[in-house]
Amino acid sequence: MNRSVVVGVDGSPPSLAAVRWAAEDAVRRRRGLRVVHVVDPWVFDQPLATPPGFRDSLSELSGDVLADAAREAAERAPALAVETATLTGTVREQLLIAAKDAEALVVGSRGLGGFLGLVLGSVSMGVAGRAGCPVVVVRHTEAAAYGEIVVGHDASPESEAALEYAFEEAARRRAALRAVYAWQVDSMLPMFGAYGADLERVYEFGARAAQEQLSPWREKFPHVRVRDSVVQAHPIEALCRASTEADLLVVGSRGRGGLGSAVLGSVSHGVLHHAYSPVAVVCSRTVRPAEEGRDR
Repeated sequence: MNRSVVVGVDGSPPSLAAVRWAAEDAVRRRRGLRVVHVVDPWVFDQPLATPPGFRDSLSELSGDVLADAAREAAERAPALAVETATLTGTVREQLLIAAKDAEALVVGSRGLGGFLGLVLGSVSMGVAGRAGCPVVVVRHTEAAAYGEIVVGHDASPESEAALEYAFEEAARRRAALRAVYAWQVDSMLPMFGAYGADLERVYEFGARAAQEQLSPWREKFPHVRVRDSVVQAHPIEALCRASTEADLLVVGSRGRGGLGSAVLGSVSHGVLHHAYSPVAVVCSRTVRPAEEGRDR
């Protein structure tokens, strides 16, 4: 199946930024772009409160929002095949349905609000980690190009999917990849704080685990330049700091917790709020490099 990149729009500047990002992503993936706008059905269920012509006006507004988004996509990628659709239902529900057969789902970080608010913060948080495909949340109207992708990992099987996505993105963009493994003292037993030798051993253990997890991905993507970073810091702090000079920050939807947990649910939520770059949240599942491609 030739799956499309899906982008949700509501006419706001962040949603148009999401359209531009999604158009470029679709071109890199050699996929089509599907632009969707969701109308909540409650506005049609108010016969006494709905003024004459309201439904027609709402449909016309949805058409205008989609037309503006399609023009934005055409300006960014003139040869891209673009499909538009008005969907009826609750916003998160309809986006999750649209994501089932999608290559990726792209939304803005915030929207217009109200029942037309497709990309409100609550919506982007609601679909990230729950969709059947990677969800990209675009935070700014225009992002600088740095030529680097950042990915958080914690040596757990749950972070393999994030690594797969990040390596593939770096390869498509011909960008460098920075892999961040973060850990902090207060996530361990308090006794470690007083013993430098113990902390050094923990650091060495983490660095070794990070290298072992990255090794097969380096072999699968030999042309991707990888810079691995093992840091003593809270994962949210470390990843957001790294995102200041990144084209994309990639995290899993959840992790193992505890030491080095760079893809814990709370961490993915934290970077969605505070990262400087677009954020891709990849549903956590175990994917090994040798198995990649079998289910595609």
